[in-house]
Amino acid sequence: MSSTTSGSQPYYFVPHPSRHPFFAAFGLFFVVFGASQWINGVGWGRWMFLFGLLWLFGVLFQWFRDAIHESESGQYSRKVDHSFRWSMSWFIFSEVMFFGAFFTALWWMRAHSVPALGGLDNSILWPEFKAAWPSAVPGATASPAGTIEPFQTMGPLWLPTINTALLLSSGVTLTIAHHLLREGKRGATIAFMWLTVLLGFTFLCVQGYEYFHAYTDLNLKLTSGAYGSTFFMLTGFHGFHVLVGMLMLFFITLRLMKGHFSPERHFGFEGAAWYWHFVDVVWLGLYVLVYWM
Repeated sequence: MSSTTSGSQPYYFVPHPSRHPFFAAFGLFFVVFGASQWINGVGWGRWMFLFGLLWLFGVLFQWFRDAIHESESGQYSRKVDHSFRWSMSWFIFSEVMFFGAFFTALWWMRAHSVPALGGLDNSILWPEFKAAWPSAVPGATASPAGTIEPFQTMGPLWLPTINTALLLSSGVTLTIAHHLLREGKRGATIAFMWLTVLLGFTFLCVQGYEYFHAYTDLNLKLTSGAYGSTFFMLTGFHGFHVLVGMLMLFFITLRLMKGHFSPERHFGFEGAAWYWHFVDVVWLGLYVLVYWM
């Protein structure tokens, strides 16, 4: 149902009751329950987790397909466009808070927790303890009881620096594509979009190799104390966001090839671009705070 004006577009489009939220929640239940069983060693947990993911992706595909059809059929007015912009803005704000929590945890451990453990109160219990962050003092694993295997930290050269260049380049190509779209040059826009997707995919491949290098050559794992857990939590969640952003740009490119979007009306493109630039900014923070400091 919708409230209409005298024009062809509704004043504000309200979709009919939908099955998608219910089925999405159904898939999420199996994702969470399966993952909880998997990490606790239950064999069928991984298959339940996989089933939930496939179910959820199928629901999201249908849900987004319906939203695209509503948009392309002229159901979305300027009022709805403003609503989408605010929704995307608040979503990115929530992501800023998400990463802010992990950055704060990293800062707290480096500035407060580790120095406190090296205070006078603990010097008798742990005389061999080095109250220093492993990246600042190589070899300081903060494990006086020997519970953490020795490991090496991940420096900025060269894989993280290569990934920084890849992400910054993708931000440039995406901006160029946006300007080309606004000028009505669809063919050039599609070419730069494919280049952006390729750069994002290459970033993920380099990060995958970085993780392989960390595990096999540096013995750096998720269980490598506070350093290992924060390293993999921050870089891993960021890599997941890169994957999501790359998929968003991939489907936007396919829509461009189908003739969707116009120089005047293309918020789907802009929303994906906002998200990608956010991912770029987060990586710059990671690059400095995790790899250099």
